[in-house]
Amino acid sequence: MAPEHTPLTVAQAQLKLAAKKLNLDSGIHKILSQPKRSILVSVDIRMDNCTVGVFRGIRVQHWDVRGPFKGGIRFYPNITMDEVTALAMLMTWKCSIADIPYGGAKGGICVDSKKLSKGELERLTRRYVSLIVEYLGPHRDIPAPDMYTDAQTMAWIMDTYSQLKGYSIPECVTGKPVEIGGSEGRTEATGKGVIHCVKEAAANIDLKLKNAEVAIQGFGNVGFHAAQAAHGLGCKVVAVSDSSGGIYCQKGLNPDAVLAHKEKTGSVQNFKGCKNITNEELIEAKCDILIPAALQNQITQKNADKIQARMVAEAANGPTTPEADRILHEKNICLIPDILANCGGVTVSYFEWVQNLTREHWTLEKVNGKLETKMTKAFNDVYSLSQEEESDMRTAALMLGVGRVASAIKTLGLWP
Repeated sequence: MAPEHTPLTVAQAQLKLAAKKLNLDSGIHKILSQPKRSILVSVDIRMDNCTVGVFRGIRVQHWDVRGPFKGGIRFYPNITMDEVTALAMLMTWKCSIADIPYGGAKGGICVDSKKLSKGELERLTRRYVSLIVEYLGPHRDIPAPDMYTDAQTMAWIMDTYSQLKGYSIPECVTGKPVEIGGSEGRTEATGKGVIHCVKEAAANIDLKLKNAEVAIQGFGNVGFHAAQAAHGLGCKVVAVSDSSGGIYCQKGLNPDAVLAHKEKTGSVQNFKGCKNITNEELIEAKCDILIPAALQNQITQKNADKIQARMVAEAANGPTTPEADRILHEKNICLIPDILANCGGVTVSYFEWVQNLTREHWTLEKVNGKLETKMTKAFNDVYSLSQEEESDMRTAALMLGVGRVASAIKTLGLWP
């Protein structure tokens, strides 16, 4: 029977593996296994019906030796301190692999955002920021959007922080609307970044992208933009899915047409000319490239041996269990791990921060060019290390990410 995997147990196991491979000092391993700061607050607001709503708010700051903390804020009913800690840790490695000067953080509020009005969400966001404001800031901790938060949420955060400080500080948050200092290309950055990695990996396994069949689990922001970018390269997107199920079409799909259908009907299913399939069937579908862009633990030891793809690019966080990792490696399937594949979002967040600090605004062409350069270098850094170490890509990515942070701690030392 497979062990139960939580985000934190997997993150700790991955750190342990990297520490062993790097022959890491035991003291530095201990430092990196715990967050520098974990904040738990009670977010109390007046609801529209004049009752008081009480919600739990969390912010975890993992480690900041390479730069200020950086990470998303999610509004989700069942978030836990352990889950947020794991995600903050992964964000540290992600920033390190992308070679951008940030440390990892993550935060959120335990709330079903679909049940709150816009006014209640605004009050919730502003109250949360007011409770942790002393730990935030453009040189301390810069939040970004995550599950069930968006550009509007970031605008409220920016305004609240700025009001409390007494002047406008757009660089205190990223993922804002463009009209108040957001960056061009931020919305599509994660999905585009995944496909930049796919393009590099395809060259290494001699996979021609023209008419290569792509299946994407998850058709939210990341999945849609990955589908759009793959389609733009000449790939044939044969399957996509959302939480209600998926569709398969051997001839290929137009992502824009599928999105229009989803917006009209609420689901990708029943799209003209396609066969309805389950999310489980999508994972095992005949394709060249599989992109899990939905939930964690989707590829397990139960279905890993049935995967027909030559390449798996993890757009989601933690979609593959450790047991499945081994099976995919034994099957010689090229796996691009999450901490590499989906770091396009934080990379363009970094670009937004730089633009805000310098009060510049870059063109979409400039942002996209810089994103491609960063993603290509990150992929090749990991791939080169995997070849040198004769390891799988996830192990190499962890070694690179953890190694750079450990080196910074060692160089700076501990004070006092």
